[in-house]
Amino acid sequence: MLIAQITDLHVVADGTLCSGTVPTNELLRQAVERLRTLRPRPDVVLATGDLADHGTDEEYAALARLLAPLPMPVFVIPGNHDDRDALRRAFPDHHYLPTRGFLHYAIEDQPLRLIGLDTVAPGRPGGELCAERLAWLETTLAAASRPTLVFLHHPPFDTGIWWMDAIGLTGRRRLEAIVRRHANVEAVVAGHVHRTIVRRWAGTLGCVAPSTAHQLALDLAGEEFLAVNREPAGALLHDWRDGTITTHVLAITPAPSFVPADHATPETLAKTRAYFERAAQTLKAAETLA
Repeated sequence: MLIAQITDLHVVADGTLCSGTVPTNELLRQAVERLRTLRPRPDVVLATGDLADHGTDEEYAALARLLAPLPMPVFVIPGNHDDRDALRRAFPDHHYLPTRGFLHYAIEDQPLRLIGLDTVAPGRPGGELCAERLAWLETTLAAASRPTLVFLHHPPFDTGIWWMDAIGLTGRRRLEAIVRRHANVEAVVAGHVHRTIVRRWAGTLGCVAPSTAHQLALDLAGEEFLAVNREPAGALLHDWRDGTITTHVLAITPAPSFVPADHATPETLAKTRAYFERAAQTLKAAETLA
């Protein structure tokens, strides 16, 4: 199962730019086209919050149009820039979304169980997992022992970028305890920070995806407060196979590929391919005997 994760889309009204600078709608259009034409094509797409920039109906209408070309299921959760009710109105055919209250849910009909968590704290840039949401997660995880991926907007751990960590997630310690109790949680993936970040957390893998739009400066020294940049837009591909997840970073703008010149002739390429095929068979045989 191949799972694409896009995040921090920050869609704006048609004909405008995010913060007057970033063409987020066009960048999302490019991301959708990249996923639509990717081979192999992802089985599902997770959109992990900050889908709109101001949470308006007009922005969500643009978001719905931009996501419409994706042929696979798309599962959305809100971020701190989003409005729950406006998001619901924009996607009436997304029947997995609860009709009231928090926008969290479990998707049970995929090879890997998917649990979306709503971490929105209205009026605040930081996130929250209150007692009600944590109890829901505990009950939902306990209801099935299948391998599960949990996705949310706010990372449940510090990232090293101090000002983003300052608007992080409350309730993270209780969340960590819950995840540790359930060994079937294969990974916890998030957005919010506009960077690719990977760490071990709560006995499982924690990932933060890059934005399909602008990125935050990599500022581990704490000297670039509020700095954003135009590093390449990206997404994550979570490849679930053989009982584990391997995560790849996908550049939204594909780079042209080439074969090194010393292998470029058909004869040399055929010999080199045969060498790699034999090496793969030898490695497999050695692992079988080990």
